[in-house]
Amino acid sequence: MIACAPDPVTDRTRTDAVVEDVLDILLRHRRAPRDEPAPEPSAFDPQRAQIRAAVTAGTPLRLVLPAFPCKSPNPAKVLGRLPDAGERLSLHHLDRVRAEIAAVHEPGARVLVCSDGHVFADLIGVPDGHVDDYGAALRELAAAERLPGFEFFDLSDAYPDRSHSERRALLDRLWAPSVEQLRERCRADPSERALYLGIVRFLVEDAGDHEGSRAALQRRSRERGYRVVARSNAWSALVADRFPDGVRLSIHPHPAGSSKLGVRLVPADDAWMTPWHSCAVRGRDGTWSLQRADRARRSGGLVRRAGRPDHVAAGRPGTGWSP
Repeated sequence: MIACAPDPVTDRTRTDAVVEDVLDILLRHRRAPRDEPAPEPSAFDPQRAQIRAAVTAGTPLRLVLPAFPCKSPNPAKVLGRLPDAGERLSLHHLDRVRAEIAAVHEPGARVLVCSDGHVFADLIGVPDGHVDDYGAALRELAAAERLPGFEFFDLSDAYPDRSHSERRALLDRLWAPSVEQLRERCRADPSERALYLGIVRFLVEDAGDHEGSRAALQRRSRERGYRVVARSNAWSALVADRFPDGVRLSIHPHPAGSSKLGVRLVPADDAWMTPWHSCAVRGRDGTWSLQRADRARRSGGLVRRAGRPDHVAAGRPGTGWSP
């Protein structure tokens, strides 16, 4: 009996189909900029190339997500400084995306969480020890929820055997653009300016240590905002260098044609809201959303899990708020 040689045309067609199926899954979960016109299919060719490399090699697709830094230092926004229902829901959502990909690409996918808390800690007023506690608890949460498809990477992994301040200095020196470069980008690119203004807003809201005037706080936040964007760019560049074959995800919306795909973790009215800048609220109908903790406090009662504040149950009597 003569064995038939593989048909390269058939193999290529099958690969193309899997690539498009995986891309369709990612696009279903994509977080696009508001009022974005319908993108051309070719806008997502960078992602196609990354997906194709994994499909052709028969290896798991790596989804790279810089996120999960630490909880906001503003107690009006969050229930505490450790992961809670918001992070748990987010991890499960990402795991469902993995499962959808595994249904069409047998090797599946893995999510690499590139935690950026130490990248920004000195600029946002969060002690590095709090970042360490949050990161350790996030890993424990993934293990406790039996989510083995996650990997974790942070600044300590990038530059071991250094202090946190030394790591940030290296990141700035090796990867960060200058403030002047960022000012020019913000003037030229509306999406860059929107990102910068969103960060300034967060810095103003979370500045619990500020004792001066509102005008002085605004000035300080605008200056720090450029440094935060510079660090964000630096971390993004380092991650891209370390994991060049991964499909880059982002918690922020990105226009079609970008190297990153925005992804929403938990439904929220505010496009900038994340689990680490808010608390999770379970509605009367069982659906979940994100809200500021001070607003959620007025809508229901606190639910604890393993002795820690976890989420708010809407409509429940306002109990459980005392320590």
